[in-house]
Amino acid sequence: MMRTLPLAAPLIALSLTAPAAFADGGVFDEAQVVFLGESHDNPAHHARQAELVAELQPVALVFEMLTTDQSALIHPEHLEDEAALSELLDWENSGWPDFAMYYPIFEAAGEAAIFGAALPREEARRVSGEPLDTVFGPSAGFYGLDEPLPAEQQEIREAMQMAAHCDALPAEMLPTMVGIQRLRDARLAETALEALSMHGGPVVVITGNGHARTDWGAPALIARAAPEVTVASLGQGETGKGAPEGTFDLVEETESVERDDPCEAFQDAPAN
Repeated sequence: MMRTLPLAAPLIALSLTAPAAFADGGVFDEAQVVFLGESHDNPAHHARQAELVAELQPVALVFEMLTTDQSALIHPEHLEDEAALSELLDWENSGWPDFAMYYPIFEAAGEAAIFGAALPREEARRVSGEPLDTVFGPSAGFYGLDEPLPAEQQEIREAMQMAAHCDALPAEMLPTMVGIQRLRDARLAETALEALSMHGGPVVVITGNGHARTDWGAPALIARAAPEVTVASLGQGETGKGAPEGTFDLVEETESVERDDPCEAFQDAPAN
């Protein structure tokens, strides 16, 4: 399990090398860590991420979708064959959208080191019965996991979880769901800092818009744990549906995707 940052002075080893100038309005010019948000099922979002990765030429690439064990399997030669890489990662059984959308991002990474930042299922299962800082481990305090969220933010985040689950969750499960999201944010932040410590910058993080938001997502946790590290974040919305929730350094819109109503299964379910 990844816990490489020491408890005291966690930032000593971090490289402060800034990336070369970036073409898109200067938003990412000085960023050592760049978050590229997405709606997971939107091919245009992934195409944009691949384009930006090719331009930024990061030395390390962090994926929300990969475990640390999966990322350890990847070597440069694996990036040359989409089908082989998908099979290596057992992507078909991962629960993530079609690998064809993600492969161009890997392909654009070139020689970048690949890191996985997925929250292990066993840790997620522990959230309902243990404090977040116990689940995460010794570095939890750097990311505020030893403290409750402000009451207003907790309420907002619980309401978002309820809406995301079609108002079908028992109310008592909402704090657990918020806790799991906090752990995912912290894992992304810590993995990005580990990548920066090991390889310098820029580091690019591929993740959902919710984790890329600068007000309370992983970028905010990096600002808390390592305030001298420069971070920038892209949120990707869809035409006609507006910007993603939260704050970002840059927001772009692409064509929207037609989706089935995810709540139909709940609406059609027989009443108890």
